[in-house]
Amino acid sequence: MEQITSITAILAIGAAAYWFGPAIVNWLMAHVFVTPYQRTLHRKDLEKRQRTLGALFANVWRIIVVMLVAYGVFVQFFDYKALAPIFASAGIIGVAFGFGAQSLVKDFLSGVFIISENQFRVGDIIEIDGFGGTVERIGVRSTVIRDVDGNVHYFPNGMVQHVINKTMGYSMARFTVAVAPDTDIDKVSKLIDKLGLALASEDDWKDKILEAPHFVMMGEFTATAVNLIISGKTQPSDQWSVVAEMRRRILEKFEQEAITIGTVPVANAAPTKKR
Repeated sequence: MEQITSITAILAIGAAAYWFGPAIVNWLMAHVFVTPYQRTLHRKDLEKRQRTLGALFANVWRIIVVMLVAYGVFVQFFDYKALAPIFASAGIIGVAFGFGAQSLVKDFLSGVFIISENQFRVGDIIEIDGFGGTVERIGVRSTVIRDVDGNVHYFPNGMVQHVINKTMGYSMARFTVAVAPDTDIDKVSKLIDKLGLALASEDDWKDKILEAPHFVMMGEFTATAVNLIISGKTQPSDQWSVVAEMRRRILEKFEQEAITIGTVPVANAAPTKKR
């Protein structure tokens, strides 16, 4: 009877620690364990880092709880003297298992370095080996991202060699607009700069824009179009909405000022030979 009571108590405490422990960990990460470096981060970057660290430590917490509960239940059926031979053989098995689990160890250590070096966080938009998407989870073994089509990609942390983080610190709203070759470039550049400043001063956009979109330089040109490069600095993840709004306003302004949009030639595919 005493053994059943002990096992019940261990399972109850373990279940409470398993379910409520992560909430406590996340609260501590958000309110207590805030380093001076984290205080220098932007609010979005800080939230991403706290979510990433909170999820990682919550998983580690759950693993520790499961191991302690399993050990507590195990010792209720076997005394310590009976466990000695098992632990001795476990050491040998552990060595053999270690050789076969080198990739798991590599994935775990790589995940630790990814998080400690703040390479990317949950919520960041990144690109790994040509595959891009939003980071949904950084685990002890793998990183999970979801692309714009809703597809989920799993990458073992050990194979992540080169990462492009598109939402770290700040983002660049950079795009091109094509106009007709006979367009007055000086006039158009001033219109673009004026539109960018007006957008950056509006209440709905001023918190998203760090540097107003403006004309940078003239890019490539053909007989039918001249490309104008426009660039601005935004908060992380806001570059796409800023680019879309700037394009909309530029199109409206061009229509009002009777500025002709350039025609960008499209390369035709080579005809296939019939057999």
